[in-house]
Amino acid sequence: MSKEQLSQLDGILRQGRLDTTAGVASVRAAFDAFVSQVPVPPDVLQKPIEIGGVGGIEVTIAGHETDNVMLYFHSGVYVIGSAVATVPLVGDIARRAGVRAVTLDYRLAPEHPYPAAVDDARAAYEGLLGQGVDPGRIVLAGESAGGGLAVAVLLAAREAGLPMPSCLYLLSPYADLTLSGESLVARESLDPILTPEGLRVRAPEYVGGADAADPLISPIFGDLSGLPPMLIQVGSHEILLSDALRLAARAATSDVAVTLDVTPGAPHVFQGFGGVLDEAAAALGRASGFMRTRLGSR
Repeated sequence: MSKEQLSQLDGILRQGRLDTTAGVASVRAAFDAFVSQVPVPPDVLQKPIEIGGVGGIEVTIAGHETDNVMLYFHSGVYVIGSAVATVPLVGDIARRAGVRAVTLDYRLAPEHPYPAAVDDARAAYEGLLGQGVDPGRIVLAGESAGGGLAVAVLLAAREAGLPMPSCLYLLSPYADLTLSGESLVARESLDPILTPEGLRVRAPEYVGGADAADPLISPIFGDLSGLPPMLIQVGSHEILLSDALRLAARAATSDVAVTLDVTPGAPHVFQGFGGVLDEAAAALGRASGFMRTRLGSR
């Protein structure tokens, strides 16, 4: 990755930065307008789907059939975002990893605070299992809030005695809604996307009357034992860097096979910027290798 690419991307992101402290309707509209500009390649097919009673989008690659499924959870601090916004990135992952994907429209706060997102994610996972999909053919993945949700739902699934999927792929996971990570301050000037103030405004809308340190809200405080192998990717210029580092440490001390993949100088969920950043494609290449290995081992 060149310094020029990083500098150009940083400038683009700062210029188009969302004010995540704004009213819910305003920030949702601004986010939707921003992501609608991202093109979807013609071979990426999408159709509405309902699984476990929860809506989403099935993303497949034209001409490719597979029994492997990726259940994907979008970003948006549990308040904004949608399944459709993830289609370009999810399509890229699906093509590289040889999976079909279901990207989920879980319920959002403040209208639906915790545990709505966890309940929807679990219902979708159980829906896949109920369709007869081999858990060893399933990958759980998510970006930012969706990354934290992917871990949280498996904690709930473990307690319910459900089988684990093949692996977890987490992109810049938001895994501490107590907002205690030191990188929130240490990396604030470097992060062109997220701000500590924005997280402080939005986190209580999801937490509601619950305890932000509940592992189903902030997985870094949980016992992760029994979870499948996980790959955590993060950029070093993120205020959520500490979330990724501590989640990886928690997994390691819980005897979970974990790979922590930090890309120097990269921003939040940088994998979505493949058109302007070489390391986005490189990171997705590493992720697809991880997923193919895990899916092939079952």
